[in-house]
Amino acid sequence: MTAIAEASAVPDLAALQQRAAQRAAERAGGRDRLRGHIVCDGLVRIFKTEGVEVVALQGLDLVIDRGELVAIVGASGSGKSTLLNILSGLDTPTAGIARVAEYDLLSLSNRRRLAYRRQMVGFIWQQTGRNLLPYLTALENVELPMHLARRGGGRRARRERARELLDLVGVGYCADRKPSQMSGGEQQRCAVAVAVANDPEVLFADEPTGELDEATGAEVFAALRTINAELGVTIVVVTHDHAVASQVRRTVAIRDGRTSSEVRRTARVAADGSTELVSEEYAVLDRTGRMQLPASFVDALSLRDRVRLNLEPDHVEVRPGDRAHTEKEQA
Repeated sequence: MTAIAEASAVPDLAALQQRAAQRAAERAGGRDRLRGHIVCDGLVRIFKTEGVEVVALQGLDLVIDRGELVAIVGASGSGKSTLLNILSGLDTPTAGIARVAEYDLLSLSNRRRLAYRRQMVGFIWQQTGRNLLPYLTALENVELPMHLARRGGGRRARRERARELLDLVGVGYCADRKPSQMSGGEQQRCAVAVAVANDPEVLFADEPTGELDEATGAEVFAALRTINAELGVTIVVVTHDHAVASQVRRTVAIRDGRTSSEVRRTARVAADGSTELVSEEYAVLDRTGRMQLPASFVDALSLRDRVRLNLEPDHVEVRPGDRAHTEKEQA
């Protein structure tokens, strides 16, 4: 476990998470229903192409509670996009457990899968052009999902709700603009409003800031935090950018198709009155006792092949296994 303090002007992640949990409890009917909104247990996904099997997920375990805002990070090929496609109902796992609320994603019929994607989840693509219809204004784009699902009451009620959502994500001034008249960041914030128009329980975002610069990406993440805190929507963001992931309270790293580590962050006031973001990193232990050390630890100590383990009263000590390294330490 490591702890890092970063002094800067940062959002109060703890307060935002507390507010999101309160909203989520109101939606669910009590705080006793917050645990395990999204559950993956031993999740496996195997693709077969031209007679070759590719194991994208290798027994992945993950639990996300109602109202959480979680970033899932990993390199290309780590399995993070496969996981997102399964959880959003776009793909079906090979084995294991994947459950969102009362939906078992391994056994959904086509009709129930369609209902799940229409009513339970919202989705934001990385490419801004995939999230909005180019011939509709921002307001009309947000209204459209409500109209198609026949939700939100009459036209006037839908329009009022659409304006509220655009204001909530900070682009109310774009209501009458078409996508071509908006910047990339404005389009993505509008896409956030579209994704929650039907009041889903869960919002999935695939690299939502991948085409944006750092400052604009921060605005999109601010919109996601606002939606999370004010509506109590559970949000899962997939990204390869660890800097982006630092804007949320919990980050889960995936490596080789398994969850490898977690970082949890808390904003607190230091002795001098400044705000600091304290991060703690944890390795993830599966049911059989296996874990993956963070790649930075492995590289720093040049760990390879095997390591030496010592059981201490309150911790486990991990040392390089090669004799030359050990003798060098003792000298």
